[in-house]
Amino acid sequence: MTQRITLVTGASRGIGYAAAKALAAAGHHVVATARTQGGLEALDDEIKASGGACTLVPMDLREFDQIDRLGAALHERFGRLDGLLCNAGLLGEITPAQQTTPKDWMAVLDVNMTAPYRLIRSLDPLLRESPSGRAVFVTTSVARNPRPYWGAYAASKAGMEAFVSIWAQEIADATPIRANIFDPGGTATAMRAKAFPGENPATLPSPEDLAPTLVEMLSEGFGDTNTLVRYRDRAG
Repeated sequence: MTQRITLVTGASRGIGYAAAKALAAAGHHVVATARTQGGLEALDDEIKASGGACTLVPMDLREFDQIDRLGAALHERFGRLDGLLCNAGLLGEITPAQQTTPKDWMAVLDVNMTAPYRLIRSLDPLLRESPSGRAVFVTTSVARNPRPYWGAYAASKAGMEAFVSIWAQEIADATPIRANIFDPGGTATAMRAKAFPGENPATLPSPEDLAPTLVEMLSEGFGDTNTLVRYRDRAG
């Protein structure tokens, strides 16, 4: 295939949905993953109606064996991967640290930290087969500026950032892969509404506003690696 092949996690809504559409419009063949079948099908309809190409992979990122099988399936079908947008995230409960339940702690860390590690482990060989592999991981400001009551979410994103930075440094000279972190800031998404229920979403950037930056970071022309890109810095 001459198209760039880009995997997007959490593609059934919000930032992932908007980014997948924008990537397809830019000529990428999008491999879209999410738990919600209906959201993926709606995405597929929109992409194909606009002349784009999309492959749907309904999956739960907490089922880690599915991530391994995904890597094998992509290798069999495409032989490479040009882009990875690791967008799927889980907020968990906003609660005092000592009241965080073991169940909530594990769910948040599974999605926000362990799944990115498993994706890197599974997809690194495929990204190496691309002449310009690009990987972007979506983060949050509380990973670097911890906020009371956001314990599991902040800890999981901080761990993810550290692991991605280590990987990016290890591969910087040995491969053409470029791996970076993207902080969208406050965005009008369902997760944001859960965290700040009284906030007016009209005062926030939309997922569609962010999408062009993600398309740029996943393009072959984006040469930075091991960097943090903040949407608000770029938006002025």
